[in-house]
Amino acid sequence: MNQQAMLKKIKQMQKEMMDTQQEIENTVFEASVTGIVTVEVMGNKYLKKVIVEEGFELESPEDYEMLSDSIVAACAKAYKDIEEVTEERMAKFQMLLNGIPGLF
Repeated sequence: MNQQAMLKKIKQMQKEMMDTQQEIENTVFEASVTGIVTVEVMGNKYLKKVIVEEGFELESPEDYEMLSDSIVAACAKAYKDIEEVTEERMAKFQMLLNGIPGLF
């Protein structure tokens, strides 16, 4: 493959990578751990919404702690989902980059 063709392929791949990253960032990831709390997190890890189950009542100090822990756990799950989707969707670009001799 000549240099010009390789450069064109790299630019095309770069655009595809950026488009894929943008799609991931614009995706809303929803996660719930206890069923009491659901969070919506954008693919750029911006916390968009915390939804507490309708009818949930805080009756004791332990309930506050449980609610707080549930929010943290749901966020952690959403962040993990984002990482997994990002890794999965971006893996093909890494394989392609590794396949271009003399690139790095």
